[in-house]
Amino acid sequence: MKRRNRLSHIPLLLAGVALFPSLGRAEVTGREVTYRAGDTVLKGYLAYDDAISGKRPGVLVVHEWWGHNDYARDRARMLAELGYVALAVDMYGDGKTAEHPKDAGAFAGEVMANIDTGVERFEAAVDFLKTQERTDNARIAAIGYCFGGAIVLHMARIGMDLDAVASFHGNLAPKAEAQEGKVKARVLVCNGADDSFVPKEQIAAFQREMNDAGVDFRFIDYPGAVHGFTNPAATALGEKFGLKLAHNESADKQSWEALKALLKEVFGK
Repeated sequence: MKRRNRLSHIPLLLAGVALFPSLGRAEVTGREVTYRAGDTVLKGYLAYDDAISGKRPGVLVVHEWWGHNDYARDRARMLAELGYVALAVDMYGDGKTAEHPKDAGAFAGEVMANIDTGVERFEAAVDFLKTQERTDNARIAAIGYCFGGAIVLHMARIGMDLDAVASFHGNLAPKAEAQEGKVKARVLVCNGADDSFVPKEQIAAFQREMNDAGVDFRFIDYPGAVHGFTNPAATALGEKFGLKLAHNESADKQSWEALKALLKEVFGK
């Protein structure tokens, strides 16, 4: 497999347009949905543009460690506005969310410590998304934030059949290292250059791993950005709990443009 390491410190801004332009105005529909992984009830949020006819690529959105909340749903709606069918997934079960970092850490830690359960829940979300009449089953991507970034990277590492994955301020340490020829997805990592939760040693190890496995990946460092830089609520949460979290408007916008460019490259016009 040809190896392409596209390391960027200052990303190129690309003009983003809807994948499927419509003559009518966007009519984004969002609704709560329920699906299952074994005995666990999972509560997600499905979003799509009603003004678009025909099937289109599906994109899963994996939430931060706070759980399936409005932020994940907002990102799903943003993807729907671009012409995708988007599913904000539930990795914790019953749609539960955390209000305090201790609870968020416990929820996320339980999934990461039992990653096979995490894989089962992610696969259940993929299967559910594929059952939707508007979804093109052959074109599926996944994005994730914080905890969700680590989740989508794990799914790429183990060779899940995804066209692309994108991690935003996610942990890069592997639960299982990527193996040469196994990773099917194009990989995008959007990282805050000043993120104290993602040490430089972890970044270097991740890049070596991707290169050694021949993964087509792009790593972008955003100067001045810290953990949670895409989430407008991050600054207030950081101040409330004494954590180095903050929204960075510039990095937020640039990373979203990088995602749009990736999806457009992968899924075509």
